[in-house]
Amino acid sequence: MINIKTKEEIEIMRLGGKILAEVLQEVIKNIKIGISELELDQLAEKLILEKGGEPGFKKVEGYKYTICISTNEVVVHGIPTKYKLKEGDVVGIDCGVYYKGFHTDMAQTVRVQGSRVKSQKPDAIGRFLQTGEKAMWEGIKVAREGNRVGDISKAIQRIVERQGYSVVRSLVGHGVGRQLHEYPEVPGFLDKSIEKTPKLKYGMTIAIETIYNMGKSDVVYSGNDGWTIKSKDGSLSGLFERTIAITKDGAAILTK
Repeated sequence: MINIKTKEEIEIMRLGGKILAEVLQEVIKNIKIGISELELDQLAEKLILEKGGEPGFKKVEGYKYTICISTNEVVVHGIPTKYKLKEGDVVGIDCGVYYKGFHTDMAQTVRVQGSRVKSQKPDAIGRFLQTGEKAMWEGIKVAREGNRVGDISKAIQRIVERQGYSVVRSLVGHGVGRQLHEYPEVPGFLDKSIEKTPKLKYGMTIAIETIYNMGKSDVVYSGNDGWTIKSKDGSLSGLFERTIAITKDGAAILTK
């Protein structure tokens, strides 16, 4: 069942989303050569608590961290480790805030910059990251009342695949609110007619995500932690996500 939110509930999510966006922006600013994944996780938790929120991901059973960090070939759900970031690493930060009974969810992927990042390969990485973010925003553009989830899926898939990249098929966006993951699922690809996907209605709150690989779309669990998912072929992966509400004026970005 799709949980429709009231104006008051959406306003609470907007406040929580503002906390999340500010925190993620600060964490991204601290991504630099030599910082560890665990240090970024600790920073995120400290900032969320200072701003009056709670780490949303810690409410997921069995997960003990504030962020998921996806470095290079890690696609999603990467557990922060002592690994220290190196120049040229591609790092995705996925974070959630729980505020007054409601979750918001957001992710951004960046490249660790250094004085030597001027070669052709980083240019290719730059195009890869630009494509994923553009696909997310194109998906958000069509997230309006009267359209369907499939319109979002189609928009994301078109942008990603046009550049020769692959949308991950086993991981999707989702509704978000009182629970971190709610109905409906919001895939970044279309595998059925748009008419068979859920209608978008006023009051829906969803997390729209681009989850994609530079190589093939296949993914595998990595190691024994039960969380970390990597690209099967070892290619770079990217993740971009925003929480939005369907309003009379279209998609309202709650995580900004």
